[in-house]
Amino acid sequence: MRMALMKEPLLFFMLLGCMHHTAQLKKSTTRCPSTCSCTKESVICVGSSWIPRTIPSDISSLSLVNGTFSEIKDRMFSHLPSLQLLFVEGNKIETISRHAFRGLRDLTHLSLANNHVKTLPRDIFSDLESLIELDLRGNMFECDCKAKWLFSWLKMTNSTVSDVVCVGPPEYQGKKLNDVTSFDSECITTDFVVQQILAYQSVSMDTFQYKNDVFVAIAQPSMENCMILEWDHIEMNFRSYDNITGQSIVGCKAILIDDQVFMVVAQLFGGSHIYKYDESWAKFTKFQDIEVSRISKPNDIELFQIEGETFFVIADSSKAGLTTVYKWNGKGFYSYQSLHEWFRDTDAELVEIDDKPHLVLSSRSQLPLVLQWNKSTKKFTPHSDIPNMEDVLAVKSFKIKDELYIALTRFIGDSKIMRWNGKLFVEIQALPSRGAMALQPFHFKDRHYLALGSDYTFSQIYQWDPEKKTFEKFKEIYIQAPRSFTAVSTDRRDFVFASSFKGNTQIFEHVIVDLSL
Repeated sequence: MRMALMKEPLLFFMLLGCMHHTAQLKKSTTRCPSTCSCTKESVICVGSSWIPRTIPSDISSLSLVNGTFSEIKDRMFSHLPSLQLLFVEGNKIETISRHAFRGLRDLTHLSLANNHVKTLPRDIFSDLESLIELDLRGNMFECDCKAKWLFSWLKMTNSTVSDVVCVGPPEYQGKKLNDVTSFDSECITTDFVVQQILAYQSVSMDTFQYKNDVFVAIAQPSMENCMILEWDHIEMNFRSYDNITGQSIVGCKAILIDDQVFMVVAQLFGGSHIYKYDESWAKFTKFQDIEVSRISKPNDIELFQIEGETFFVIADSSKAGLTTVYKWNGKGFYSYQSLHEWFRDTDAELVEIDDKPHLVLSSRSQLPLVLQWNKSTKKFTPHSDIPNMEDVLAVKSFKIKDELYIALTRFIGDSKIMRWNGKLFVEIQALPSRGAMALQPFHFKDRHYLALGSDYTFSQIYQWDPEKKTFEKFKEIYIQAPRSFTAVSTDRRDFVFASSFKGNTQIFEHVIVDLSL
């Protein structure tokens, strides 16, 4: 028994000895790379095409000089946790990853001098808790948005940092980064990202607010629904609220009068109807029918007010239909004026021209017609047309800095942006739009956009360039057979609903992007 007890400690120490010998053997076989000279504490490599990984892990100084490698990847020095001095000088480095120096908590001196570095990723030095001195001389820094974080870091760091000299943009060439005045106007941009996908088709949408809640009404002809969504302040998404059923619904337009909510539901079959929101049932119930004899093939509903009175007009696109204006009389809506027949109207848009109400009707069979409100007769009368613009599907008006513009959608040929010059609308821009059924202007704060849908290719979002005074391509989005774009704002967040006649309805969120991040 005693012999067995004595053998166990002896075996333990023999194992320890073997492990120590193996470690010593492993350490002794670590060779100095051929392009380097090594001592116990430091390694100097000249002309290397890579960062060596066979050097001892406990060195305190590493110099990589006049090498040919162009990139420092994530954690390239993580196998050298004892480094205090790191000189990466005179190489051809253009790219440095964000976590390139992760793990070097004892590093006190870092030199990246005389490389080809144009920009550094944000917070690249955040892990270097012991950093005393940083040398960035001899690089080609672009002092644009991507340098904004470095500009701020230089103001805050306790480390001694060499001057960072700018080679661009031109206005800052030769200046020190510390002397750059501001990045804010250049560094903030926007984007449209998918926030929700609704697994159904749609052709048009309308948004309205009621008692501090935001709603969206979506016309779904294939599902024979007018789906009403509500913004959920807790879940932060749009959820189903109510559903008005019908036959081939192509338009849903909300009308708010004296704290009452009405919904005009335009149908291709079975006549069109008006529903009223019943608070006791928390749903819409039928309120009124619209004459089938007048509205045969509704294509658009436009709501407007003139002299304190509430109107809506339904553009009828059939030869037998009548584009008709309806007026609220305190109890219901009645047909107020038939504008014309046999013209297959596709869209109606109220436009304030020189502070006077005008109604623009687009049509498959004639030039866009401009009607002016007559104060004496309190009716619309023909005024003019928009020349050289045949086959316009839709007209949408918008203002930028008090200047009036209209966007005219064409399926064949170019869609047009026109500006009112005090006498007539003049073309300022043509947008290639083969297969376009929707050209929708919208804005969020001071940023103005155009969404151009296409049946044959990607849809485009354009952004207004205030210097050029034209819309420039901003982002491509893919929607199958887009039919409308609707801007919706809630909870300090902005969205664009994109309808699809053949695919899913998509909700894009308009987000602010800081390019300096």
